[in-house]
Amino acid sequence: MQDAFSTLISETRAFLGELSHNNTRAWFTENKSRYESALKKPAKQLLETIEGHLAVRLDQPVTTKLFRANRDVRFSKDKTPYSLHLHLLWTPQGNGAQPAYFFGIAEDYVKAGAGLTGMDKARQSAWRAWVSEREGDALQAKLDAALSGGATLGKPELKRVPSPFEQDHPRGDLLRRQSLTLWKDIETEAENGLTHAITATFEGFESIMDDLRTFL
Repeated sequence: MQDAFSTLISETRAFLGELSHNNTRAWFTENKSRYESALKKPAKQLLETIEGHLAVRLDQPVTTKLFRANRDVRFSKDKTPYSLHLHLLWTPQGNGAQPAYFFGIAEDYVKAGAGLTGMDKARQSAWRAWVSEREGDALQAKLDAALSGGATLGKPELKRVPSPFEQDHPRGDLLRRQSLTLWKDIETEAENGLTHAITATFEGFESIMDDLRTFL
C-alpha cells in the first residue's frame, strides 16, 4: 500500500525535468506555487515523519533540513540558479558530532543514505587511529556486506595513504577517507511506500552508523 508521499517522486521529477530546460529565475518564480505545494510541503512532512522514526529508534532528538532550491553560484562556473535535485537531511543530536541520514530525488535517482559527510583535522586523526586497528577490519567487513547488498560508497578523497601509515596498509582505503557516506537506490522499494523504504534503508546501515558513532 502506498503511503502519503506516493506522488512526491513523480511530482519532483516532473518539476525538475521542466526546470532543467528552463533553469531561470523567471521560470521558477512563475512556477513557485507549484514547487511549494508539490515538492516543498510534502518534503517537509516527510522530514517530520522520518524524524519521528529516527528519534524513537536512536532515543535522542533529531534535527531536519530541506536543502534550498537556490544554488550558491558565487564560486561556480555553472551559473544556473536552481538545483536539479531535492535533498533532505536528518542529524541526530547526541553528545558531540553525529553521523547523519540523507534522502534525495533527481531525474536519475531516488536514494537514501547515511554516514559522515566530512571530518575536521581532529576527527580525521581520531578516524585514522581507529580504523588502523582491529576496529577497521570489522568496519570494512560491514561495508563489504552493505556493498554486496546494493549500496554504493563514495571514493576516498585522498590519493595516498597519509603518513605515518605505510602505503600498503591493509586499511588504506579507509585511511584515505575524509568522509564516509553510503547510498542505496530505493526507487523500486519506494513503489510500496516511501516512508518504509527510507526507514528500512536507514536500519540496514545502522550497524555501520553504530561504528561511526563509537569512534566519534
